[in-house]
Amino acid sequence: MIGEFDSAMQFQATALRLREQRQQVLASNIANADTPNYKARDFNFNQALQGALAQSSSSPAELTKTSPAHLPGLNEADLGGAQLQYRAVKQGSVDGNTVDMDTERNQFADNALRYEAGLTMITGQIKNLLAVIQG
Repeated sequence: MIGEFDSAMQFQATALRLREQRQQVLASNIANADTPNYKARDFNFNQALQGALAQSSSSPAELTKTSPAHLPGLNEADLGGAQLQYRAVKQGSVDGNTVDMDTERNQFADNALRYEAGLTMITGQIKNLLAVIQG
């Protein structure tokens, strides 16, 4: 019974974790819109989700920290084996920045909406399970 519950929630939990990480990447792009030579980044969500579900039984690899002051970063294990990629340049800029604010805002809003939908779905699953347990 618990194994079935865990497998039912695993997909949504994994998707939510990846959506949260993608939101961080997109927010970083938006925050660096005026930074010279900053290259906008993103990752393929579908590929990351498939990879994360395939490796869910194995433990993720950790990045090596050479100082206790280092902050944790995204690595390929966090993204289900998908790699952070640079966005294709749609319109170049004089300072070498590749952030297109229209694209970034659109992707940010789309990802936020899908994250909210995932939360709604997992909340519905939990409510259904509680209704079954309570009778």
